[in-house]
Amino acid sequence: MVKVNCLNPIAACGTDLFNGNYEMTEDFAAADAVLVRSASMHDMELGDNLSCVARAGAGVNNIPLDACAEKGIVVFNTPGANANGVKELVVAGLMLASRDLMGGYNWVKENASDENIAKAVEKQKKQYAGNEIMGKKLGVIGLGAIGAKVANIAFRLGMEVYGYDPYVSIDAAWSLSRHIKHITNVEEIYKECDYITVHVPALDSTKGMLNKEAFAMMKDGVKILNFARDILVNDEDMKEALASGKVAKYVTDFPNVAIAGVDNVITLPHLGASTEESEDNCAIMAVKEIMDFMENGNIKNSVNYPACDAGVCASAARVAICHKNIPDMLTRFTGVFSKEGINIANMVSKSKGDWAYTILDVESQVAVNSKDALSAIDGVVKVRII
Repeated sequence: MVKVNCLNPIAACGTDLFNGNYEMTEDFAAADAVLVRSASMHDMELGDNLSCVARAGAGVNNIPLDACAEKGIVVFNTPGANANGVKELVVAGLMLASRDLMGGYNWVKENASDENIAKAVEKQKKQYAGNEIMGKKLGVIGLGAIGAKVANIAFRLGMEVYGYDPYVSIDAAWSLSRHIKHITNVEEIYKECDYITVHVPALDSTKGMLNKEAFAMMKDGVKILNFARDILVNDEDMKEALASGKVAKYVTDFPNVAIAGVDNVITLPHLGASTEESEDNCAIMAVKEIMDFMENGNIKNSVNYPACDAGVCASAARVAICHKNIPDMLTRFTGVFSKEGINIANMVSKSKGDWAYTILDVESQVAVNSKDALSAIDGVVKVRII
């Protein structure tokens, strides 16, 4: 029986997929698998029995990835499951940056009791006039699942779209409209675009990437959208750029004490993936990742171990091994089975940075002593018999 712990509420359409081989538990220490959304796991003790963590969402900064890798705990996320919800909010952000909808809405609300409001509107509305986005240049930094969708919809809305991503995946490249201008230097986006939207992960290399140096290269009156991560923007530099008029509007989904309430900043309370559809999609994908891993040993969408798919086991047993990415590991694995007279029917091994993952299908049941021998190999961190 696989014990699953939910650290946050997870949509029932996902957890209902678990069959009779799974049991939900409130005890984190007893869990074989964990489902999480926003709860921080950094101070939690990771048990030896814990095999995987599935984040119902894309960001994983609330999970200690290195610590998990060192204990052979595979961490999954759900890229693309919430992409449409975020994309639609980015479109709303474009409108908010272009037309003073918030100012107009607030004026109407404040003057709702004025019996002459219908006439007053005609005089007041010029205070909230804005611009259309058709024909304007939009720079999309990061062309992953969300960025690609934003680029495509912006083109269909009549914008001239520049896309930048030095690590764009094959899937994302295929999904991009041929009308998107692929830019090889982000500085071109800074210099050319009227609107800039960022869709990159939070890494050391991206932290504070939108700063005074970047703003200095941009057009006067540029409008910036951030529906990715708060740390991508240097808040103090942004406030200076807003005060000088270099940045006309900043729309962000990440309010904090530094930026909330600043003139020409529109802050939303992290609503990007807060749709019923996104939450359902993330829950379903996360549960399916856990089930495929626990039942077949397959890894898809892991952030700390390589993707590795051996399909469904057709042999007597399957052995899944999390190990360090060092030489001669496969020879040692096969040596254990050779010593026991066990034939290997199929083997798949993949690596990712410092870590690797190997699946071996064998034609005999695996005895405890064979598992112990594999576990004793220097560099092996976890062995599972499926």
